[in-house]
This record gives sequence, C-alpha cells and structure tokens, in this order.
Amino acid sequence: MKKSTSLDAFDIQILRALGQDGRMPLQALADTIKLSATPTARRLKRLEESGIITGYSALIDEAALGFDVTVFVSVQLDRQVDDALAQFEAAVDTFDEVVDCWLMTGNRDYMMRVVTRNLKEFETFLVGRLTKVPGVANIESSIPLRRVKEGVARTP
Repeated sequence: MKKSTSLDAFDIQILRALGQDGRMPLQALADTIKLSATPTARRLKRLEESGIITGYSALIDEAALGFDVTVFVSVQLDRQVDDALAQFEAAVDTFDEVVDCWLMTGNRDYMMRVVTRNLKEFETFLVGRLTKVPGVANIESSIPLRRVKEGVARTP
C-alpha cells in the first residue's frame, strides 16, 4: 500500500465484490454495494490510487492449459548476502516454470511454486536449470495432493 487509507463498509464491500468478479461493470458494482455509480467510481479510484487495488487480471486454470503438475520447492543458498540473493532472484525471474517465489525466514531462503506439464518436465527443470544456479546449496520439493482452499487476496 502506498499510503494509509481508511476503509469503511462500502470500501470493504467493493473489495469483496471485485474479489469475486474483477470484471464487474461499475453500475453492477454500485448496485451490489447499494450506492450510486458516481460515489462508487470515486471510491474505486481512491482504492486504486492508494495501492490497495494494484491491478486487474484473469484467473487462469493452469491444468486446462496442460500444466498438470504443481510442486512447492524450497531453496537454501550457500550464503545469504545481497549479491547471492540478487543472483538467485535474477535467475528465477528467467524461469517460466516458477509461478511464485517468496524470500522466506527460517531454515530455507526461498519458497517457490513451480508448475509444469508433467513430472518429467519438472525433473528437467530441477536437474537441468535450478540446480545449476550458482549459490544453491539445498533444494527440497513437495508435491501437493489437492488444494484445500483457494484465494487471491485477503480482504477485511
């Protein structure tokens, strides 16, 4: 968030409604929160300008595109200095298979969500690319069985 923004019940309703349908037309959004279109538009603009709403995107079903394997991969580097972190992050940025990557606390430095078409493609990524990134000391992979809960962002 760029600056502190006080949210009221209407703002929270806007966030929740757009969380369910980001393509909701302004009039439908206004009807949903029981406010006229002009103040709804002002509130929406304020939420965008404050950085609470950072953008709009389509939710994509990766499996429908043939990406059937998701693997959570934790990585430990051999040293946790700025140059090593920057070098690893630059490498990860080039890997299409890495959908999400987080710098972590604890005994692992990074947690990634890697998505591939199958286990063979994951093996190729792991052995052929990830293990070759300078500074990688340890890698641990976990394959999820099923998603229990799904969300894009937490709202108040």
